[in-house]
Amino acid sequence: MLKKCLQNVNKLDPQPAAKFVKAANQFKAQISLEKGGHRVNGKSIMGLLELANRNGDTLTLTADGEDAPEALQVLGDLLEKELNR
Repeated sequence: MLKKCLQNVNKLDPQPAAKFVKAANQFKAQISLEKGGHRVNGKSIMGLLELANRNGDTLTLTADGEDAPEALQVLGDLLEKELNR
């Protein structure tokens, strides 16, 4: 299981969440996002919106499976681009 911590991110609104879910579903790895001990399925738009992060929160991206390294890199970059603008 690989993890990447994203600090001081902006709120994950529906449009960036949809982009993330679309990208996450391209990978075989299990993807999750966590905030404050609450973990959600990164391949579920409802899960991501349930996370309800606020500006300045820290999120942890987790990938587990055969293509986890690539998934973590691609999805981490996507989140950093979408949430830090």
